[in-house]
Amino acid sequence: MSEFWDSITSAQPEPSIRVVIGTAVVALLLIAWRPLWKLTRNVVTIAHEGAHGLIAALVGRQLAGIRLHSDTSGVTVSRGKPTGAGMIAVLLAGYPGPALFGLAAAFTLSRGYAVALLWGLLVALVILLLQIRNLYGLWSVLVFGALVFGITWWGTPAVQSSFAHLLTWFLLLSAPRAVIELQHSRRGGQGRSSDADQLRRLTGVPAVMWVGVFGLISLACLALGVIWSGVLPS
Repeated sequence: MSEFWDSITSAQPEPSIRVVIGTAVVALLLIAWRPLWKLTRNVVTIAHEGAHGLIAALVGRQLAGIRLHSDTSGVTVSRGKPTGAGMIAVLLAGYPGPALFGLAAAFTLSRGYAVALLWGLLVALVILLLQIRNLYGLWSVLVFGALVFGITWWGTPAVQSSFAHLLTWFLLLSAPRAVIELQHSRRGGQGRSSDADQLRRLTGVPAVMWVGVFGLISLACLALGVIWSGVLPS
């Protein structure tokens, strides 16, 4: 138990720049190649809906459940006042959520705590699992959680660090693509119940401006994450 706790609280050696760049390239492949993206986008949905749920809890709304669907869409239901700052914060959290989680992960990795990051992710997935209300969502979180657990429990320090960097890059790089897909769906006449359109109805600010806010936050997180990764000088 002492060794286990030491592995979580101790900083690990920094990976080589080759590993950092290599994991970024793999993450780009997982995002850019459409057959893979159809699968890996489920991770983005988990982060997206998890961000909705986290903010809903923080602003005092009653979280009623989360559903994840096979088309990589999702919905988070919370009870409370349907208007006001709290509801706006919940709707605003979704699309920037993966980027902000990725930025938090990048900060943790910059301090050398790859193992702590993976165990923290596992705890977050367990909490999320308690809120899932459909079978596909349950399956998605369990499969992703099993992958993270397997690498965290049996992986060597090098494997753990590489996976933590891969996941961090994936979150940072996938967030802008999800925002682009949102705007494409809106242009095609779909997505009219999206977070951006719900924010328009609540605030009167055009939905396209909210899409722009999502994109700016995602790109800012990516830029800062690149600096923290050591790829570029800080």
